[in-house]
Amino acid sequence: MEKGKFYLVPTPIGNLKDITLRALEVLNDVDVIAAEDTRQTLKLLNHFDIKKSLISYHKFNEHGKSNEIIDRLLNGQNIALVSDAGTPGISDPGSIIVKRCIDEGIDFHVLPGATAITTALVYSGLDTTKFIFRGFLPRENKDRKLIKEELSQNQETLIFYEAPHRLIDTLGFLYNAFGDRNIAVCRELTKMYEQIYRGTIQEAINYFIENKPRGEFVLVLEGKQLQEIKQEKEKEWIDLSIKEHIIKYIDEGITKKDAIKLVAKDRGMSKSEVYKFSTDI
Repeated sequence: MEKGKFYLVPTPIGNLKDITLRALEVLNDVDVIAAEDTRQTLKLLNHFDIKKSLISYHKFNEHGKSNEIIDRLLNGQNIALVSDAGTPGISDPGSIIVKRCIDEGIDFHVLPGATAITTALVYSGLDTTKFIFRGFLPRENKDRKLIKEELSQNQETLIFYEAPHRLIDTLGFLYNAFGDRNIAVCRELTKMYEQIYRGTIQEAINYFIENKPRGEFVLVLEGKQLQEIKQEKEKEWIDLSIKEHIIKYIDEGITKKDAIKLVAKDRGMSKSEVYKFSTDI
């Protein structure tokens, strides 16, 4: 028997007009639609007059339901997976079934479509050439500490999701972990009450204390700036003599030759000038 095809179908993150013609075609053609929330998906299908069988597929039943979906695909059924909003597999169920399809040699297709990540990134006005998406931040302090250690030195723009009741707490964590950087707080993207708040983290905290957070949020945080990195690095050697500066690098396991190069770069000097201070090291 010929295996069925599996489709990961993005759905609008707010505005129903953002669904693609291809997504509608697939949802009309498949045998079954696996949905994160069948009630939410039914509203979408009814809006576009699509009549299909629905099965539940969410983070609490993902492992068990993956077996059922694989069995259906192996028996020739074509199945589409949708989340409540956006692309399945991105902070939503989907990645497990993709891995299963690969293992079973089942053909699957990922459709392009609406996503909160890129929409918020472009809205932010921050650097779009490189960014890191981390989804929802962990709640436990020990896990947040790891996030701070992992990301505090990154120059990439950072993107997070957050719920309204946790927004102010999360902004406070970001302030303590990364300093008072620029941030865009994007609320209810593509919906009627869409709002983009741009400012520093402290300004955002003050704003949302006065204006109760409502709706779903995407936070786009400025990466660490090169000038800030240079200033921090300079603090490590500014009080050292040139000779002490060279020795500092050597003590870190760097060869004398490379230490001289680094000191020259740090201080904006020529290597030959720095070399004069290293003859008795």
